Amino acid sequence: MEETRRERKKRMTRQLIAETALRLFAEQGYEQTTVAQITSAADVATKTFFNYFPSKEDVLFAHTERHSRVLLDTLAARREGESIPDLLARVYEETIARYVAEDPPMERERELSQAYAHMIMTVPALQAKALHLMLDLQRRIAEELLKAFPGELDPVSAGAAVGAMMGAVQGAGLAGAAIGRSQAEVLDALRRGIEVAMAGVRSFG
Repeated sequence: MEETRRERKKRMTRQLIAETALRLFAEQGYEQTTVAQITSAADVATKTFFNYFPSKEDVLFAHTERHSRVLLDTLAARREGESIPDLLARVYEETIARYVAEDPPMERERELSQAYAHMIMTVPALQAKALHLMLDLQRRIAEELLKAFPGELDPVSAGAAVGAMMGAVQGAGLAGAAIGRSQAEVLDALRRGIEVAMAGVRSFG
């Protein structure tokens, strides 16, 4: 469905706030950066900020739910005869493809990707937020996987398969960002993580 002008304007405003916040976080530190500084640099009202983000920490997880929805919708549309590892691999490929199409890599590249990974791994509030989101998404994916393979999977096996996939993807992605890879290279790292995880998940058939 084609994006309306209003939807495009909202998406661009949201992206502007998120990119501005990340730049400021990288320049002066996450905890040292205020919402007032972000809104001033992005030239938006404070009310506008809170229309898009409930809190400062939510800025770093701006697209989580939208991309999670792609993951879940892809699982729900399992192709006939598609195996568990093939479906899980396709889920992430389609999510990455949608990400690149809708949120193309910013010119910030290496230094900001590295700053993002550093913040997620070292700021307690962000660590807690990331863990909460990851565990919730892992649960939702496992539930959809069970629906996609009725009678073929039990809850423990579904949880193990999803845990292997998400752990490998997260580990590879953060490692790529932490050593200064560009955003495009981090996406390639995610694919490598998927390949590693799927080698083990193939035991499910």
